[in-house]
Amino acid sequence: MHLKTKNKILWIYSLFLFLPLFSTYSQPQSISWQKVDSGLFFTETLSPIKSDNGDSKVTILKIDPHYYSFKLLSAKETKEDNKTIREWVKTKELIAAINAGLYQEDDKTNVGFMKNYNFVNNNHLTKDNTVTAFNRTDATVPEIQIIDLKCQKWEDLKDKYYSFTQGIRMIDCNQNNTWSQQPDKFGMAVIAIDKQGNALFIFTCSPYSVHDFINSLKLLPLDIYNAMYLEGSSPASFYLNYKGLEDEKTGYIMANGENGTAWELPNIIGIVKKK
Repeated sequence: MHLKTKNKILWIYSLFLFLPLFSTYSQPQSISWQKVDSGLFFTETLSPIKSDNGDSKVTILKIDPHYYSFKLLSAKETKEDNKTIREWVKTKELIAAINAGLYQEDDKTNVGFMKNYNFVNNNHLTKDNTVTAFNRTDATVPEIQIIDLKCQKWEDLKDKYYSFTQGIRMIDCNQNNTWSQQPDKFGMAVIAIDKQGNALFIFTCSPYSVHDFINSLKLLPLDIYNAMYLEGSSPASFYLNYKGLEDEKTGYIMANGENGTAWELPNIIGIVKKK
């Protein structure tokens, strides 16, 4: 057999050998944003990395903090029962909401540091490397940011905001994926800040490893600066109801492809329009 012919056959064979690997990735894509209102944009887009189950869609709400205020709501602070994400939005007259972070076995206390004005939900700063901060005390800092404790000094920022919730870093200040690959896969809720200073509420119902979902976000044209993990699997929740657009998601998909029952949550991040 001629050497060139043999090499061509080997190349075709290797292509088919690795085709299942390549088929889990799609080409880079553009995102079609739906304008909900000034400074508020919504999309549901396909992940560049296909999930083993579900529709592989990523739901994203992009929020310009010049137009919207962020609220940290805690059932522990207001001494009320936990609520589903839909109930939080409706009873507190919010536009949208997402989980505020992982919570402890008492179903009230955040796993990491959480403080809202004078109320402290958890005063313990853990080893987790990100803290989402908003409701600033002065104009020397962004209206909302994800503080990277490996890149920034906590002592310089802890008095610059009224509201803080700590979580696990996903994308660091150099836009690196900080999670090693793990076998567990689940839907998840994420908060990110893009390089323009917008906040992104990000949600997928389809099961991914956190490592793979981070890679999918990096492949999408979102221009993410950094990102923090909020919640995974069944408790993960997102709800938007504004200007005739309603969308509710949970982190668990039933066998028929529909969202599972919404969990009652102790802590959420919500948004309202500035007056």
